[in-house]
Amino acid sequence: MTTTHSTSKASRSSSRASGERALHKGQQTKQLIVDAALGLAEQIGLEGLSIGALAEITRMSKSGVFAHFGSREELQMSVIREYYKRFSDEVFLPAMEAPRGLPRVRALFANWMTRVAIEIQSGCIFISGAVEFDDRPGPVRDALATSVQAWLGAMHRAVVQAKEEGHLVPDADEAQMAFEIHGLILALHYEARFLKNPGAIARANTGFVNILLRYSKSAARLPTTPV
Repeated sequence: MTTTHSTSKASRSSSRASGERALHKGQQTKQLIVDAALGLAEQIGLEGLSIGALAEITRMSKSGVFAHFGSREELQMSVIREYYKRFSDEVFLPAMEAPRGLPRVRALFANWMTRVAIEIQSGCIFISGAVEFDDRPGPVRDALATSVQAWLGAMHRAVVQAKEEGHLVPDADEAQMAFEIHGLILALHYEARFLKNPGAIARANTGFVNILLRYSKSAARLPTTPV
């Protein structure tokens, strides 16, 4: 009786371990596909993604790729989620270590500029996706818009906190300041990636300094470090 019980328990443990290994392997495979899809999307856009192209890149069967997502639409949304996660890890989270107020606004902008310096070569999913899906309602557009709104909301909160900390002039328009910072990044992408203007990064940094000069109090106008 004891031997039978022990054998049964060992069998269940072995089955559970096998199931966990299979689940882990499946997650690793899916992540590998998403990584490949993100790299492809940065070059040709979300609309250019296809199950067939990814199967070729990852050397998997089409059915194997499809099994992890179920549809091309879900694949596109998985890429958006992965891009946002990386953007957040590189831009947003490190900036949260800076003190509230203008130091955090500066950190967000500096991290954003560092990211853009890479994207000038690889492309930005948020910007290319906006062009592809601006007039195409649906889950992919919603996922893109939600990601961009979350990031812009974080920048706006940082600006609001800067005003609360007394770093901005009393009549500073927080929404306008955040809008202008976002505009700098969009202009930088256009100037640097499309027009190949070699002075675009320096102009974006100068534009940010000018924004601070207009909105911040004299005591808070500390120099910024160019990217």
